[in-house]
Amino acid sequence: MHDRQHFDLDAGVDCLAFANTLDGRMDEVPDERLRSYADLVAFAEQTEQLDPSEGERLRQLAAQHPDAAQSVLERAIATRETIYRTFSAVAADRLPDAADLEALNAELHTAMAHFELAAGPERVEWAWQSEPLMLDRPLWPIVRSAADLLTSDETGRIRECAAHDCGWLFFDESRNRSRRWCSMQSCGNRAKVDRFRARQRGAQLVEEPAG
Repeated sequence: MHDRQHFDLDAGVDCLAFANTLDGRMDEVPDERLRSYADLVAFAEQTEQLDPSEGERLRQLAAQHPDAAQSVLERAIATRETIYRTFSAVAADRLPDAADLEALNAELHTAMAHFELAAGPERVEWAWQSEPLMLDRPLWPIVRSAADLLTSDETGRIRECAAHDCGWLFFDESRNRSRRWCSMQSCGNRAKVDRFRARQRGAQLVEEPAG
């Protein structure tokens, strides 16, 4: 049985968390977290964009149509890289590249064709088409999330981790918009250790007697 991949969702917005599914982006050999179609389904389940029954049905559908599932996975990875480039530009106060917006629009057109009105418990609601269940279903809410964030008034809170070797994106929810690290437990703590060691080295140089 395929072990379920567990994803870090500290980015705060689904599309940014999806961009972070390439770990160690600045490394010579990054760690690809979307290694199979099942990983894409797992991400959608963990972000609560798919319920467990839909996820299981998609895994079964992928087993029946492995080539189509692989094609969707490749689309997902290409879309992830488009999302990363787009929001990395926004974090740096640049306009996204026109080609990336065009690619996002192509996926958005596909996704929104499956967004429909549905009767909820108390009122009519927007919902993703559930029948027929399609292999690219996990991609739809990710692309919608990217479009919503790009057109929101909150783009000034989009950040790229300040660690030179990280590259993760996140939504800065701090009151004074001062968050610099994707996570204080990883990059933030590493930066504190580096600063401490630098201060120690500086103190040792000062203490050394003149030769």
